[in-house]
Amino acid sequence: MLRIVIVASCALAVLSLLPVELRAAQVIYKVGRPESFESDNEISGEAHSDSTGVGSSPSSETQNKVAILPQSTQQQNVKADKTTAYKPIVYWHGMGDSGWNVKRALGFIETELPGIYVKSLQIGANVAEDIENGYFFNVNTQVEMVCEMIKNDTALQGGYNGIGLSQGGQFMRAVAQRCPEPKMYNLISLGGQHQGVFGLPKCSAPKKEWCEIIDKLLTHVAYAGWVQKFLVQAEYWHDPFKNEEYVAKSVFLADINNERVINEAYKENLQKLDNLVLVLFQDESIVQPKESEWFGYFKDGSDKEMIPLENSTLFIEDRLGLKAMKANGKLHLLSSPGDHLQFSKEWFITNILKPFLSQ
Repeated sequence: MLRIVIVASCALAVLSLLPVELRAAQVIYKVGRPESFESDNEISGEAHSDSTGVGSSPSSETQNKVAILPQSTQQQNVKADKTTAYKPIVYWHGMGDSGWNVKRALGFIETELPGIYVKSLQIGANVAEDIENGYFFNVNTQVEMVCEMIKNDTALQGGYNGIGLSQGGQFMRAVAQRCPEPKMYNLISLGGQHQGVFGLPKCSAPKKEWCEIIDKLLTHVAYAGWVQKFLVQAEYWHDPFKNEEYVAKSVFLADINNERVINEAYKENLQKLDNLVLVLFQDESIVQPKESEWFGYFKDGSDKEMIPLENSTLFIEDRLGLKAMKANGKLHLLSSPGDHLQFSKEWFITNILKPFLSQ
């Protein structure tokens, strides 16, 4: 069931004043996830994914799970080999995807690095909930849950490398900034939106109605408190025409980017990384603007003029420590040919695996 609650009666009044399509959002509050969601997923034979382009129906094992981290995922995670020279890896998947699918699609990493321990995060009791929670579950709560998962995993106590795919990139960065123990050595962000987005052109939700509702919410009431509490994409929605409202009301992105106040712990913890690797996709069609993948963003009041990281207040004032990281050779801005997350195995091995994961 969706963890969505309207926190005040006035929220319903707000909805009643908005376009009729948006009022359909009330259905989500009243009935939760459509009952047909899981069965549709099984019938279609595809796992919804915006990350790898690889999908298949979940096995029967995926239906027998415990809360938060399913038994089947635990079984999929390679047991820690204390003789291996490779640091463990934690994956956080993107919107419309699942930990199960990412673990399978990135299986070549385990082939290239024999014996490596891999944990592919799943938020929810099953694959369907994991996908759903990528849309409708407060990000700050998710980060807290992931910090607990990592802290309680004995195979990760010596440290690990983090890989975030799409929105999982900024979520994994929040883990690095808020939960420095156990140590995250390298953070690899593959198409993460570190300055947020202003557009959602290819929503990959399993139900078309979800995409329509999300679009209306982001367009009209993205910074309303009740929306910020449950809609994942609203929590990193960065409207360049409403920058003051974004800074004041964004419950996630404005916080981890130190835009309201400078949280020295965030700055210190991010700099504990050995490397922060930000991958931008050259033919990006999902993330708007794609420069957000390198911490670039629109100039306030414009959706055309771009300010690169080095010219941003975030960098000039070194509010997160990125300027210091660049000076120390810890910040790496890489680009990959292709559309969102459509990297090749060869590109990944050459540019990511060998320099950052095989140490």
